[in-house]
Amino acid sequence: MLVPVLLLTAFLRPAAAQEDETFKGKIGKTFSESQEWWPAKKQAPKGAPNVIIFLLDDAGYGTSSAFGGLMQTPVLDSLANNGLRYTNFHTTAICGPTRAALLTGRNHHSVHMGFFNYSALGFPGYDAHMPQDKATIAQILHENQYNTFAVGKYHLTPLNEITSAGPFDRWPTGQGFDHFFGWHLGHTDQYHPNLYEDNQVADIEPNTKIVSTLLADKAIKYIANQRSAAPDKPFFLYFATGAIHAPHQADKVWRDKYIGKFDKGWDWYREEVFARQKKMGVIPANAILPDRDPTVPAWDSLTPEQRKLYAKHMEVYAAMLSQADYEFGRILNYLKEMDQLDNTLVIAMIGDNGSSHSTPHGSFNGKINSLPAKQQVEEAIKHLDQFGTEESDMDAPMGWTQATNTPFRLWKADANAEGGTHNPMILFWPKGIKERGVRDQYSHIIDIAPTIVDLTGSNFPEVIKGYKQKPFEGSSLSYTIKDPSAPGRHTIQYNELRGKRSIYKDGWKAEVYHETGTDFADDVWELYNLNTDFNERIDLAKKEPQKLQELENLFDHEAKKYNVYPLIDGSQDGGIGGRKRSAYGYADKIVLYPGVDQFLSFSGPQLSNQSFSITAQVDAYSPNNQGVLYANGGEFDGLSLFIKDGKFQSAHNTGTSVKYLESQLLPAGKLNLRFELHYVKPKADTADQAKGKRQRVNKDANAGTEAIYVNDVKVGERPITADEIKYIGGYIDAIDVGQDLNSAVSDRYKIPFKFTGSLKNVTIEYK
Repeated sequence: MLVPVLLLTAFLRPAAAQEDETFKGKIGKTFSESQEWWPAKKQAPKGAPNVIIFLLDDAGYGTSSAFGGLMQTPVLDSLANNGLRYTNFHTTAICGPTRAALLTGRNHHSVHMGFFNYSALGFPGYDAHMPQDKATIAQILHENQYNTFAVGKYHLTPLNEITSAGPFDRWPTGQGFDHFFGWHLGHTDQYHPNLYEDNQVADIEPNTKIVSTLLADKAIKYIANQRSAAPDKPFFLYFATGAIHAPHQADKVWRDKYIGKFDKGWDWYREEVFARQKKMGVIPANAILPDRDPTVPAWDSLTPEQRKLYAKHMEVYAAMLSQADYEFGRILNYLKEMDQLDNTLVIAMIGDNGSSHSTPHGSFNGKINSLPAKQQVEEAIKHLDQFGTEESDMDAPMGWTQATNTPFRLWKADANAEGGTHNPMILFWPKGIKERGVRDQYSHIIDIAPTIVDLTGSNFPEVIKGYKQKPFEGSSLSYTIKDPSAPGRHTIQYNELRGKRSIYKDGWKAEVYHETGTDFADDVWELYNLNTDFNERIDLAKKEPQKLQELENLFDHEAKKYNVYPLIDGSQDGGIGGRKRSAYGYADKIVLYPGVDQFLSFSGPQLSNQSFSITAQVDAYSPNNQGVLYANGGEFDGLSLFIKDGKFQSAHNTGTSVKYLESQLLPAGKLNLRFELHYVKPKADTADQAKGKRQRVNKDANAGTEAIYVNDVKVGERPITADEIKYIGGYIDAIDVGQDLNSAVSDRYKIPFKFTGSLKNVTIEYK
């Protein structure tokens, strides 16, 4: 029986243990009779530059002053003035898919990121499991002896893998990055972010720095370590800020710079920016500004109160971008001080999509958003001093977000339109790019990775981590550097997001604005000649039916080639998050132990719109024990179970109010403390049903009850509404056991309010 075991052991021996057969030295019986040998050390391509990708979030074409916007970005301005401006660059229309395409050089459906990681479905284009045979640019550069760092928003790891147990092969550190410092979802609070470092939760509280500052600090730290320990190696930094995605927040010194700057309104902004863009040559000289979107009112039609409120929103919006620009500049200044900037290739993308399609009045917090329109304005004005602070959860009004998409129509997520997909891009490399000016060849986010490989002189590995690599789907832009008039090489490009779709070929573009929940067969295609109508003002579908049919057929071909089908518009997938996408799936019972790392709300146990109980077992309670037992969410929505003043209490924060249940004074000894929610599905609006509309639920409709128990005795109960059931741990903040990190669900305590007694465990059971 020993022989098979020995053979098996030899067979399973790691490859590294068998490498002695390649030894080229000499082995004698003694050291004096032997000769040492070391394999040649791998090196990066000679003279290879450092590489930095700077990616802004939700920034439309007309935001940054580098492309005519009125948000001041002197760092981006300097990069553009000393490099190349790309005026015909495109993204996928939304964050996660753009990042997947950027890092891999392949189309987003092709790498299984047809939408978000928290909206995954079991189809190749949508399961959010990026394939190993389409490696990231970080993995490619790592194979070429680069050190690699990801700092900021990642948004690509499958939702059910974002826990302290992994697996980690689709975390940044598993996709080619030596280090990661940032967050995993689409946005985070700028003052109390849900951060990770490498594969661990990073607890930074109490925190007073805005996240852009934290990111710049960390990037500089990584560079300092790398240049000190491995000065002969280049580095790759992927720097992806949260600016200017909601929540819009910025330090006071930056907000104050914009006081009164936007009082003339969004119609003035559009015209002013459009004129600046023409003067700079970043739009065609004969371009015409499209009409204001019909859903946006004229600025002059607004009341004085509305104008005051909306202008303040824009001040914060602009301040956030200017502060992020400054923080990125700190990194570049650090490189300049160490004589590294000249040989650093910087690729700056002003937006991963167009500016967001927000709401008419903007947002300050959920409580105000729940009010009737007129009251929203009246109430928000009372809080102007808090705009942009840690006490706000803001998004700008849609009038401003459309204006910052100048010169285009529509918004982020409109994958059919240039307003959703057309973003500025800058190439800067003092040592390698001497040319200056504008480049207007059609280009796409999937062209960035091939460009980096080309300009750094890197090899494209045939195999990475044992997987034979498939080729890039984009093409290098290096041909545009020397010759501004070179014919474009990226001649065909599809786009699709939630059923909104388009196909580009040689300057012609066919597109569909699909309405969620409608039949795809009823979609109407539009046709534009971007060669003469770059911002899609004149629909030629009726004049050019043959060209339209040609492009429709081409879209179908590309869709089949790149995993776009089946078309999904959001009405079929159950929304974002949910039990099937979490780490626990449909488990009936989940036990959490004190000391466990924080869970993202979407990755951990899901509580919305269902019946469940949460039971905390406390050993040997005494009256001086207090603290949080379980918390999900934060100051803007969530659920917290805690002991204070000798009482077991529950706080259900709906964003509009906090509702409490509490016990009498607790007895000493062993305690079984339970929160129980009994969910009743609210009835749909009968008027909608009669009219054949998509059925809505009245927010005040009955949705069941919630109750608390002490040692199986009910000590408190209240009814809950349909509006309240939605808010049990939302997008921002997370799940904590034995404490409440980041921000507090209840104002009855201050974070972290760690439990001072003996908590055995917390058990969640679904009913």
